[in-house]
Amino acid sequence: MDKTTQKELKHIETIRPTCLEEFNGQDIIKENLQILLQAAKARDDAADHILFYGPPGLGKTTLANVIAHEMGVGIKVTSGPAIERSGDLASILTNLKKGDILFIDEIHRLNKVVEETLYPAMEDFALDIIVSKGPAASTLRLDLPKFTVIGATTKIGSIASPLRDRFGAVYRLRFYKDIHLQKIILRAAKILGIKIDSDIAAILAKRSRRTPRIANRLLKRIRDYAQIKNNNLITKKTLEQALQVLEIDSLGLDHNDRIYLKTICQKYQGGPVGVETIAVTLGDDGTSIEEVIEPFLIQLGFIKRTKSGRIATDKAFAYLGLKPNK
Repeated sequence: MDKTTQKELKHIETIRPTCLEEFNGQDIIKENLQILLQAAKARDDAADHILFYGPPGLGKTTLANVIAHEMGVGIKVTSGPAIERSGDLASILTNLKKGDILFIDEIHRLNKVVEETLYPAMEDFALDIIVSKGPAASTLRLDLPKFTVIGATTKIGSIASPLRDRFGAVYRLRFYKDIHLQKIILRAAKILGIKIDSDIAAILAKRSRRTPRIANRLLKRIRDYAQIKNNNLITKKTLEQALQVLEIDSLGLDHNDRIYLKTICQKYQGGPVGVETIAVTLGDDGTSIEEVIEPFLIQLGFIKRTKSGRIATDKAFAYLGLKPNK
């Protein structure tokens, strides 16, 4: 790995807040977490199991790392698809120390066998191991140190009820306000050594789809553009030129969003149309459309999800300069 790559990786890590005080936005969740963590530390106990859900890029992974830092414990990061067998989970659990955190991203994608192994681990801090096979088979219970599972998902409805009920704290992360995104951008710019003022940060915040991950990504792309086109100087004119090259408009919508809206409004007369039909038309996959494109468009009031399919609203037609089909 060369020095440039190492430096970039270091920046990625340092952009992430390490404590609740540095974390901008999600104020109600932060307040609740502060109480939960302070109470656990006062008891010298592991924090209760926590489940975060909401659209991608809102800070679920970051909050898991913040919690580990606040508690002064280790964190093991994995994902639902990565834990293929109960033995994989057992290996992870037996290597945890008292108070440690097991962060499972995409927890809704855990398979049934692994889930059933996780139940007693979360509830009783014990691991049931089947010894031998056939009539001679027996179960050996192995005690585990108290630990915390933090789950993250974009699809809370896909998590089985027995698993969901074992989380003592469930928080929904919501899209961010522009003022919080502005603070996130200014903080990241300072860490990365990018010179921007609050006005430019405010413009970027409005184009960031209310999502910190997108805000930080846009900041880096604006930095690249200014480096090549304007001797590293980021002015409002440079910013607008860069956003035009990136095809990002004043609402934060990009080329893919506009093609999606045009497909529903023009090709399918505003809907209703199923997501799989849209996916085939766009040459995309349904999951990407549901998790990447649609959440922000729904927030803007441009589309509605119904049992019959997606429907474009009058606002979507107005955005495209079209007349709604009545």
